[in-house]
Amino acid sequence: MARRSGGRSARLAVRQAPLAEDIKPVHAGEIGGSYTPLSKEDMEAIADNAFRILAEIGFGRATPHCIETCVNAGAEFGADGRLRMPRDLVERSMAMAQSNMTLYGISPDHDLQLHGQRVHFSTAGAAVHIADPTSNSYRDPVTGDLYDMARIADQCEHIHMFQRTCVLRDIANPKDLDLNTLYESIMGTSKHIGTSFTAADHVEEGLQMLHMIAGSEAQWRARPFVSMSNCFVVPPMNFAEESLECLRVGVEGGMPILLLSAGQAGATSPALLAGAVSQAWAECLGGLVYVNAIKPGAPAIIGTWPFVSDLRTGAMSGGSPEQGILSAACVQMGHYFDLPTGTACGMTDAKLPDFQAGSERAYTAAAAAMAGANVVYEAAGMYASLMGVCPESLLMDNDVLGACLRITKGLKVDEQALSFDVIKDVCLNNKGHYLGSDQTLQVMQSEYIYPELGDRLSPNQWQEANTPVLLDKAITLKEKILSEYFPDHIDDATDMAIRRRFKIGISRTHIGRAEETQGV
Repeated sequence: MARRSGGRSARLAVRQAPLAEDIKPVHAGEIGGSYTPLSKEDMEAIADNAFRILAEIGFGRATPHCIETCVNAGAEFGADGRLRMPRDLVERSMAMAQSNMTLYGISPDHDLQLHGQRVHFSTAGAAVHIADPTSNSYRDPVTGDLYDMARIADQCEHIHMFQRTCVLRDIANPKDLDLNTLYESIMGTSKHIGTSFTAADHVEEGLQMLHMIAGSEAQWRARPFVSMSNCFVVPPMNFAEESLECLRVGVEGGMPILLLSAGQAGATSPALLAGAVSQAWAECLGGLVYVNAIKPGAPAIIGTWPFVSDLRTGAMSGGSPEQGILSAACVQMGHYFDLPTGTACGMTDAKLPDFQAGSERAYTAAAAAMAGANVVYEAAGMYASLMGVCPESLLMDNDVLGACLRITKGLKVDEQALSFDVIKDVCLNNKGHYLGSDQTLQVMQSEYIYPELGDRLSPNQWQEANTPVLLDKAITLKEKILSEYFPDHIDDATDMAIRRRFKIGISRTHIGRAEETQGV
């Protein structure tokens, strides 16, 4: 038993050692596209339907700036107060749009290439509760919680960007809330950040903070490391006036925009899924027209986030299989139009980490990834159909997302992979198995992915290890990260300058720094 244990320990040590980038089994940007719920004819029909919705139905509640800018570009403002967009205008706008864009990280190591069928995973959400699995209860998010989740995500290899996960409910002033959300996210991770704003003047002040962090406005514009999640539309087919103003300021300020349509099938979009996909794309293409009317070629992600109603109750069902199908179909339309596309999958209707949560997270996130979503938002941590977020779950979900990427990557078929000579050697030389073959040892890390927290012990080994529980391991790892890991990609001088300029709620001791810095 001692020899067996020693050999196994040595193998585990090899597996747990950090891997060089070139031999890792998966990377950010693995190429999807193997899951295609729509035929070519289906895509053509949905495209035609989306163009027809824009041309014949159009949008209500457009702002004066949106009306003037879009009409100058070729839109039509009707006597009924609706802004309609002819197909030729929409197609011209699509031709102007970036089809190959980069979401920059604060660190260049985290730059994300959004084009084709390259797949990335992100957090997202505006949860009003934090799920606490140690007490099986929910609590309000408060100052510091967002920073803590950002630095947990910073340690998760398969969470490629961090979009805000919760609303800090102890900050009552909306501007302070927006700016503290931005600050805590940036301080917690050097990955690309996604955030949102509730008013245009908040965007202007947020841009001032970003200029300070980047070093100057010119340096910010060269590498904008924060994107704006913008709910510019209230489905069905009405603009959200204040969000349109936020969009305008963001575009003018060089900030990438996630054009977010979040209709709920059966409630604010059609119950039949093809209709829901059509409306989502019509709404997002309308936003794209406005973006390119403001600034041709401004960076924008098509954020078709079609949600699902449980038609028995009318409540949202983020973990439904229809969520995966709808999202995959919207992603497929993104490839059809050759536009960077993000969608929302990985949510769960469960309230705490359990079997339901893991299964719903996996099958919806896998569907979007295999379809080739450029960004799968809300892929980690979200519970109760976005009402709750669980920090420990970010760590467990990291394993799920790594597995989804591995499924998305698929397998390579060439002469070496077909392994004829290896099979011949094992069979004709009476070896009986492949465990000791050079090929097996060579590819054990590059062909296979291993969970960081998941349990693959045998029952006897599991009992010998005192029956470890996945959630307990995640809780322990979370506590270790939060007590030991304090990112320092933003220097003290910049942090102190931000604190003098803005009302920052989180203490410097919480971010692992002295309250005062000499020489600042």
